[in-house]
Amino acid sequence: MLGTAHSYSGGKDIRPRNVELASLIRNAQSQVAQGEAAAKFLQTEIDGAAGQDVSPQVDTERARAESLAAAVGLTEVSGPGLVVTMTDAPRDSNGNYPQGVNPDDLVVHQQDVQSVVNAMWAGGAEAMMIMDQRVIATSAVRCIGNTLLLQGRTYSPPFVITAIGPGPDMRAAIEAEPGVRLFEQYVKEFQLGFEIESSAGVTLPAFDGLVRMTSAQEEPQ
Repeated sequence: MLGTAHSYSGGKDIRPRNVELASLIRNAQSQVAQGEAAAKFLQTEIDGAAGQDVSPQVDTERARAESLAAAVGLTEVSGPGLVVTMTDAPRDSNGNYPQGVNPDDLVVHQQDVQSVVNAMWAGGAEAMMIMDQRVIATSAVRCIGNTLLLQGRTYSPPFVITAIGPGPDMRAAIEAEPGVRLFEQYVKEFQLGFEIESSAGVTLPAFDGLVRMTSAQEEPQ
């Protein structure tokens, strides 16, 4: 899997050294805490101004924004769907992986999670959550070591991906996804965890982060 991970990352090391890992996580968590505090302050100001008289044009735009809230993931949603759980290979009683095996073969990688997420969207997912966070079009999935970094928050495996949509179609898309098929080879050889469960009813929270992109650049061809 390390060779595959290397190809996905454009030749870059996808696993920073331990010292860098701790620093990256601390910096990310600090930035998220600052951002959340600023967002709460601004939201308080917005809520305070919401009851004031506004022009018809502002009223119209506010109504338009509210009508789009569900489509962009800003409202809670419930329905049937799938729950996918991915986890690292089991360790022994001392917390160690088997000797003589490349540790990168025994953990869930960023591209493994991305493959499942992309397949579920392709299979008709209407809404999705990774761990306890709603994901939207601007959400990015990253892994630092065997830690998932999502929208500034860090998570350890097992990684749980929940989607609302047509269960059979999403399951078929997952099974057909090349990245998932590759991951399943390591599931069979090294006993990584991979479960797909149907659910008659799941509830996903509204996305509570920032939806505006602050910057973008064209990827080199």
